[in-house]
Amino acid sequence: MPQVIFVHPDGRQDAIEIAVGASVMQGATQHGIEEILAECGGNAMCATCHVYVDDEQIGRLVPMSENEDALLDGTAAERQPTSRLACQIEVTPALDGLLVRLPDRQT
Repeated sequence: MPQVIFVHPDGRQDAIEIAVGASVMQGATQHGIEEILAECGGNAMCATCHVYVDDEQIGRLVPMSENEDALLDGTAAERQPTSRLACQIEVTPALDGLLVRLPDRQT
């Protein structure tokens, strides 16, 4: 299974294996990553699974939809050029080693 590395606001890291086809959000919630709230359950409606993808890896992701782009304008933590919603990042073998930074707040 591909591994995704979550960097917490305090610098701690958790490397988690996530099944191909699952979302980064699903993997995070299943493994107790507390900074991912996922209030809408992964339906791209709440933006409480906001993450910052590593600068050098953002190009590995499928481009975001207009809906995701609009939701990112309302995140609690500052939006950055590498901001994405974890529920919209589907894990593929090509994403093995993906590094995502967790914001300091989701609400």
